Amino acid sequence: MRLSRHRYHRWMILAAALLGVAGTARLGVWQLDRAAQKASRQTLLDTRHQLPELTAADLARTPGEVDAQLQRRIRLQGRWVARATHFLDNRPMDGRVGFHVVTPLQLADGTAVLVERGWAHRNALRREDLPPVQTPESDTVTVVARILPTPSRLFDLGGLETGPIRQNLDLAAAARESGLSLRPVALLQTEGPPDDGLLRHWSAPSAGIDKHHGYAVQWFALSALIAGLYVWFQLIRPRRQAASHVA
Repeated sequence: MRLSRHRYHRWMILAAALLGVAGTARLGVWQLDRAAQKASRQTLLDTRHQLPELTAADLARTPGEVDAQLQRRIRLQGRWVARATHFLDNRPMDGRVGFHVVTPLQLADGTAVLVERGWAHRNALRREDLPPVQTPESDTVTVVARILPTPSRLFDLGGLETGPIRQNLDLAAAARESGLSLRPVALLQTEGPPDDGLLRHWSAPSAGIDKHHGYAVQWFALSALIAGLYVWFQLIRPRRQAASHVA
């Protein structure tokens, strides 16, 4: 009876080890597959960045047109709607935390598009103060940018946000509050006047491939660890103990 129970425990441990090794290895393979998908996406983004610039006439008007334009370069003209400027909080640049400044640009046809114009420093002592950003409303400006699905987003708890300082800015909310007819995309301005008080040291567009490679390494390492622990505790160590008793 005791021998039978011992065998049962060993079979259960073996089954658990096999399940653990197979499960973690499968997760590692899944992460590599995700990395391969992201690599294809990165190649597409890099290719789009080399395509000729779009114009205001090309800019997406419906959600169905957005995906084909993401990360394309665009050059267009319009007028800033300064009253609808928002400051996205907790955005770092060059090792400092500040705001991403987002202002709608009204186009010649009356529609508008949100433009993430650049980074501005935040007053650490008076956090309610807004940075002095030059936003001339009377002048027609030329904006050179990359096309994004929305302004950059951070994790938030989904609470109601009001006022010019926000954690994130939703396109629908921005249209509702401003009364503007917004295009279903956002722009990341890459060139601008040197005297507007904004930095534009944006990182290159990335599909996040390295993250999946890192996760894959972790899952494969865990798979190897489970296999190694099983071999040591169920095979090598018992034999060593048996050999020492015989000796």
